[in-house]
Amino acid sequence: MTWPVVPLGAVANTALGKMLDKGKPKGHAHVPYLRNENVQWGRIDTHDILTMELADDERDRFEVREGDLLVCEGGEIGRCAIWHGRPEYLAYQKALHRIRPSDALENRYLRYLLEHHALSGNLATLSTGTTIAHLPQQQLRRVPVPLAPVEEQRRIVDLLEGHLSRLETSQSSIANNLKRLSSLRDATLAESVAQAKSDPRTETITLGEIARVGSGMTPLKGNKSFYDGGTVPWITSGDLHQGVINTATQFVTQHALDETSLKLVPAGALLIAMYGEGKTRGTAAELAIEATTNQACASVVLADSTLRPWVRLILDANYTALRRRAIGGVQPNLNLSLVRSIEVPLAPPDIRATILGRVAKVDEARVMLRGSLIAAQRRGSALRRSLLADAFSGRLAGSATEWPHAMDAAET
Repeated sequence: MTWPVVPLGAVANTALGKMLDKGKPKGHAHVPYLRNENVQWGRIDTHDILTMELADDERDRFEVREGDLLVCEGGEIGRCAIWHGRPEYLAYQKALHRIRPSDALENRYLRYLLEHHALSGNLATLSTGTTIAHLPQQQLRRVPVPLAPVEEQRRIVDLLEGHLSRLETSQSSIANNLKRLSSLRDATLAESVAQAKSDPRTETITLGEIARVGSGMTPLKGNKSFYDGGTVPWITSGDLHQGVINTATQFVTQHALDETSLKLVPAGALLIAMYGEGKTRGTAAELAIEATTNQACASVVLADSTLRPWVRLILDANYTALRRRAIGGVQPNLNLSLVRSIEVPLAPPDIRATILGRVAKVDEARVMLRGSLIAAQRRGSALRRSLLADAFSGRLAGSATEWPHAMDAAET
């Protein structure tokens, strides 16, 4: 039996949410509403819900009801989840589509179908925009729906969720093991520092006593002569996640070096992110090339290069503590004085060698295990794509359905 393929607009009602009014308040009551960020794959996060003004005559139009499927119009297009309801009124903004399937379409079936279309690239062919993809409502209504009988849709979803539940349990276990690997390294570093400090021969000094600490700058962006055709590597705090920096993604010209206070930092220097979004601030990396940096990077040039592995270990061990020392309000930052004051327990050479050797072995094993876990994660993602493809081709439920020309069918 072959299922007919119909455009979504033929079997569901779709609507875009309320556009936020950034003008002068109009005195309407404020209501809670869902944003793009609240809608994740298969779940709606209600921990951070904002409010907006909404006129009484708009409440029905922009209400989210139990069973509605909410779909992201921009960003990760097609990301969707079913709203399971609550007593209080809830609206939704324009960044979301609200879909109310007809009796011919099961909302769970549609939720997984949209994920399949997103993973297979079908939604990308319907999107608009060059920098940020968008899925306009007109295009959403063109999404092809293999319309199995409703009871068959429910059977397919039950089978699919059974398989996906086991897969998600496996993927969750892998994710937890990856976190444990990170915790293992943190614990190893903490133990190493404690061992170094416990040796009576250890001398505690500050980073400023054994290194030249400075920072870079950003040449005037509007001056093309500072950037166009540049060949001098220019490192920013966002590059420090590499651990060891062998290449640059941004460059400045020799003219920028000649005309500004920008200075070259030698290969072998350590860099510390003084500010940056997410986990960037406090991250340390080793510079393997001669380069310049922006003002968000503290450069640490050690007087004794043999101390580099040890100081790098200390910086890694102090990542969390260093982040806590940041100052400022909305975006806390480190500064050069804080960096210079970082304490380095300078253990005797034999102790340092023992500790560095042990940490190196832990890192080697961790890298191998992490590679295996990430490979397993990727296999799990591929299996999910395969399960979704089988579900909507009919293979999962034992159907002979085929719809290789679904996009053409939906268009006509």
